Amino acid sequence: MNGQPKKSGLFTYLLIILSLVIIWNIFGNQPHANPSISIDYNTFLRMVGDDKFQSVVIQSTNKGGSVVTGYYAKDKDGKDILYSSFANDAALPSLMDILRTKPNLKAFPKPIEEMSWFMSLLAGWGPMLILIFVWIYFMRRMGGGGGAGGMMNFVKSKAKLQQNNTVTFADVAGVDESKEELVEMIHFLKDPKKFTRLGGRMPKGILLIGPPGTGKTLLARAVAGEAGVPFFSISGSEFVEMFVGIGASRVRDLFENAKKNAPCIIFIDEVDAVGGKRGISIGGGSSEHDQTLQQLLTEMDGFDPNGGIIIMAATNRPEALDAAILRPGRFDRHIVVPRPDVKGREEILKVHAKKKPLAEDVNLTNIAKGTPGFVGADLENLLNEAALAAAKKDQKDVTQKDLEEAKDAAIMHGRERKSMVMSPAIKRTTAYHEAGHTLVAKLVPGNDPVHKVTIIPRGMSLGLTGTLPDEEMHNFTKSYLNALLPMMMGGRCAEEIVFNEISTGANNDIERATALATNMVKKWGMSEKLGPLTYGKDKEHEYLVFQMQGAQDYSEQTAQLIDEEKRAIVDAAYNKAKDVLTANRNILEALASALLEKETLNGEEVNNIVNQFKNPQQV
Repeated sequence: MNGQPKKSGLFTYLLIILSLVIIWNIFGNQPHANPSISIDYNTFLRMVGDDKFQSVVIQSTNKGGSVVTGYYAKDKDGKDILYSSFANDAALPSLMDILRTKPNLKAFPKPIEEMSWFMSLLAGWGPMLILIFVWIYFMRRMGGGGGAGGMMNFVKSKAKLQQNNTVTFADVAGVDESKEELVEMIHFLKDPKKFTRLGGRMPKGILLIGPPGTGKTLLARAVAGEAGVPFFSISGSEFVEMFVGIGASRVRDLFENAKKNAPCIIFIDEVDAVGGKRGISIGGGSSEHDQTLQQLLTEMDGFDPNGGIIIMAATNRPEALDAAILRPGRFDRHIVVPRPDVKGREEILKVHAKKKPLAEDVNLTNIAKGTPGFVGADLENLLNEAALAAAKKDQKDVTQKDLEEAKDAAIMHGRERKSMVMSPAIKRTTAYHEAGHTLVAKLVPGNDPVHKVTIIPRGMSLGLTGTLPDEEMHNFTKSYLNALLPMMMGGRCAEEIVFNEISTGANNDIERATALATNMVKKWGMSEKLGPLTYGKDKEHEYLVFQMQGAQDYSEQTAQLIDEEKRAIVDAAYNKAKDVLTANRNILEALASALLEKETLNGEEVNNIVNQFKNPQQV
């Protein structure tokens, strides 16, 4: 090992020396004369006869004939001006005759310069040798070693082997059902004979399916840690290279290493990068991908299912996987790793909070209730942001206020930008805009409770109204969506009612409302005129590996009707929001005044303001 750097350095020095010798041989032996002006032979003879030259050099060539060069008078910089021409053997005597009549004109014959056979060989093959040595050099560098093995390392698997994996199921929370399905794998790895004695076989492959951040990789590591077996981990993108055949070689090398370390677990993260549907890509680069996938299928078919090797893979795009990789005998078992519910989120928070000093006022249950839709990675980041904020304030522990601020930053798209200065007019417009959202959310039945409303800029927004559901929502009813749409339009309506003017502040609200109305009509069958049908379903192109989004599979008349229905839904929501705000203008003014005074209102403060008014009118 100690001699490896010396060998690499010696190789580099030899490459540099060889390159310099070849370059000197090609360019260094050229005469250091000034560039000549090429003229025809008759003109050259005439200039010799007119005494234009001070001297003439005649140099024979290997192919016959001679190159004649005339040195003219020096220019203003003192450099010779050269004129050259070519004279074949029959024409050369005419030049010699003229030179005999010019005794003052010096003529110098120059012999043919012979090159040694070694230099001739270098001049002919040198550039090719340089390319070959450069190729070998980079192959050695990419392979990370010297000698023949260094080049071969390029085609070896990049999987990371973890022999002493300390992650267990105690480190995984919020996915109890997924853990239960994986317990069987642990028993098999610990005692394979218990299953094989009755003729059973273990599933060859386990596919973990779920949104990003739900803990798929952590689950795979926990299985290996519980079973006490080696753990090979690799990303699907690490198989495929620009050189055709490299990916397939890496797949073979991975399984060979796994067989040497059996029983073990092979984990392929983002398996859709290597196991995506086969086809012809636009760039024509699908050959390497297809070969790599084919080799993976071959290896999964070839190893003994009772040999103690389990293949686990993770993806958040199961629809993109090739059908051949999903069939029984390859990835037999598919385990969904969903977003955690409120109980799961609390358990995840407790796991990540073990290494953080928490104040006595911390209530993780409330944080879990206030973070619907958060996955494990989101919750870990929330605790980390709270710890960083506490450290910035030189606190000894993390308080509930730190956690609430980190939660609000995650939900409301960024921390408060208190340093940003808004003009009084913009601040007033923002206050009425957010008050409009808040009031419609309070008075239109079916909306989620208001969590917090602020006119302090956050992220890219000048103000935000945050709502949170009371309980987990796994699907949405039509009545809920019809209540949500007026709340989205409440800010735009408030601006129009109060200022008789509209602004670009409602841009995001309009985008979200349009997208929601589009899905109601085209995907969810919530249009009475169009009925329970899906229009423009995403289709996979027959010849392409990517999806053609929104392919139109309906007539122009239907398209016009879809646009009319979308417009009708949004218009109805806009009119409803406008009616609510017009009928409760006094409450709108009170909310806007409170926002201008305090800048931020929580849900309780909003309720107190609204409850001051008797019988607010719900439309």
